[in-house]
Amino acid sequence: MDVVAMHMSDGLLDARTSLAFFVVAALGLAVALRRARSELDERTAPLAGLVAAFVFALQMINFPVLPGVSGHVLGGALAAVLVGPATAALCLTVVLVVQSLLFADGGLTVLGANVTNMALLGVLAGYGTAVALRPLLRRYPCGPALGVISFAAALVATVAAATGFLVEYAVGGTAGSAGTVAAFLLGTHVLIGAGEGFVTAVTVVAVARARPDIVHLLRPLRPPTRAPA
Repeated sequence: MDVVAMHMSDGLLDARTSLAFFVVAALGLAVALRRARSELDERTAPLAGLVAAFVFALQMINFPVLPGVSGHVLGGALAAVLVGPATAALCLTVVLVVQSLLFADGGLTVLGANVTNMALLGVLAGYGTAVALRPLLRRYPCGPALGVISFAAALVATVAAATGFLVEYAVGGTAGSAGTVAAFLLGTHVLIGAGEGFVTAVTVVAVARARPDIVHLLRPLRPPTRAPA
């Protein structure tokens, strides 16, 4: 069975495009590293490690999408909703680096493009969707609406990452027509995004019902803490 996932392999982009997206990834991660400090505290820092390990494990599991096609969870929206977008970008980057070095899942020469698509574009699109829909949670923060929002965020994140791939391939692809790739890739990743949405919704709701205080998306919905008199 052929696996359709977002990981690019070596040689898929020309050298100039690969180098350009290494620069884009480095700049994005520099911003994420600075902003992650405001997202983490003594309660959520351990969760970030668990999220990175969980996403790594999920990405190793493929599920059928179409005959001859399978996909896997990208995890950007899941990580962003739980630990925040900056921390999620760092978590996804660690996962991608380990996969490329130890499992040859994604080439080293296109690591910048993979990080840009999954750790930056996917995370930002997914978290932006969740924030836009967050007003639905004001009455019942841990209710069914949280699952719907998580599903939508994961679907949008997956399509955004696929779109990033297509833009990069149109700029510097080396293996065929970008139009032919686009027609198949976007349709397939809508289905993959639906599978990811289900996994994300179940996971986020489970965590929120057990420990709503550590879910980053729910922070603005918590009552303010009063200082002692």
